Amino acid sequence: MDTVTRRRFLELSGVLTTGTFAAACSGSHGHSADAAHPHSSVTTMTPGGPTTSAAQLGAAAQHAPLNPGQGVLVLVTLYGGNDGLNTVIPYADAAYHDARPDLAFTDKEVLDLGDGLGFNPAMTGLHAMWQRKLCAVVRGVGYPKPNHSHFVSMDIWQTASPTEPAGSGWLGRWLDAQPDDQTRALKAISVGGTLPPLLGGTRTAGSSLPISQFRLPKPGPLESGFVALGRSSAQDSPMAAYAARDVSDLFTVAKTCTPALESAKNAAGGTKTGGNGKAGKSAALAQQLDIVAECINASVPTRVYSVSLGGFDTHSAEKQTQAQLWAEVDKAVVDFQNAITAGPHGKDVVTVLYTEFGRRVKANANEGTDHGTAGPVLVLGEPVNGGFYGEQPSLTDLDNGDLKFTTDFRSVYATLLDKVLGADPARILGADQPRIAFL
Repeated sequence: MDTVTRRRFLELSGVLTTGTFAAACSGSHGHSADAAHPHSSVTTMTPGGPTTSAAQLGAAAQHAPLNPGQGVLVLVTLYGGNDGLNTVIPYADAAYHDARPDLAFTDKEVLDLGDGLGFNPAMTGLHAMWQRKLCAVVRGVGYPKPNHSHFVSMDIWQTASPTEPAGSGWLGRWLDAQPDDQTRALKAISVGGTLPPLLGGTRTAGSSLPISQFRLPKPGPLESGFVALGRSSAQDSPMAAYAARDVSDLFTVAKTCTPALESAKNAAGGTKTGGNGKAGKSAALAQQLDIVAECINASVPTRVYSVSLGGFDTHSAEKQTQAQLWAEVDKAVVDFQNAITAGPHGKDVVTVLYTEFGRRVKANANEGTDHGTAGPVLVLGEPVNGGFYGEQPSLTDLDNGDLKFTTDFRSVYATLLDKVLGADPARILGADQPRIAFL
């Protein structure tokens, strides 16, 4: 296949958008970005990023398995802006009850953490992890000059660049620094049909692993044609060469993950309760984390996994909605932790739960809360030093009704890069950041 024809095919199939950023409209749910903000022209990865499959992950686990002791980072993105004040609840603060009398939880309802704080009543499993010192709560996490737009704020979190737009994600830049070998496409995987900006680098990108399994063509002319698309050519432009490598990566990853996907699919299907009496895992986050657990236990050489759950934009009926969401998160995360604990890498996995912003302190008129700023980040796992980190934001010393952040999110990232991935944070984040002792 000549270069022109191949390039045209790749353009039509969307492969050439892999690893590149496309302008996206800012704002969501009727909220627009601040036109003066440097991130007003936000960037987002296109849905059709490099794709992998279970077969590829299985092959990689056999030929280049994850070494014991290598850290694994699992990022759980809670899209919509989770209300941190009804997650890690300052139940002993009168200002909390005054600001949201119908949304506030009492001391008898919360799962006590000490220091006048408690988990949402739906977070029973995470509370048990807290009691076992496997859960850290980093308080007041945010960034300077916060933005209330979903897209802008998430762009800032995923690129780790609060002051100016960045053409790559923070973990994409980590990927750029990895050896350019056959496993690089597998080093970071997003479980689902899209590749988030955080995994997009300037020279490479992570891979997406669709839950509805991608199947390669059967051996024959069609497969041969696709394989040919992945062969490099001296006539290729840099972008065409990049796209060709993505096709090659797709075959590499597609031959590695099939066992994990098939196993997770079997676990999710069938009756609502399995032989162990547990509820069937039909929820979106549970399915994603089931696949991650299968991959980790199979020693797939992936160092970073990205999963997500939406629905946290609780402008109305927040108390019930958020409780349902956290019940789903709680079960999925705790089941995931239990699944990997007895495996070969259980002591190496760190799971992080974060969102693009918290909510305002004062409730609105619809029994909900509007877009705010700082909030807690939860860090979980065997390597974690459980407890509180960072200062609890004041509920009375506010910035136009919003919490003032007390912990820069880049310090969280610097700690993860250093302690989990063994990377130099300054190279990834542009400047060194203070470490936090949760690891």
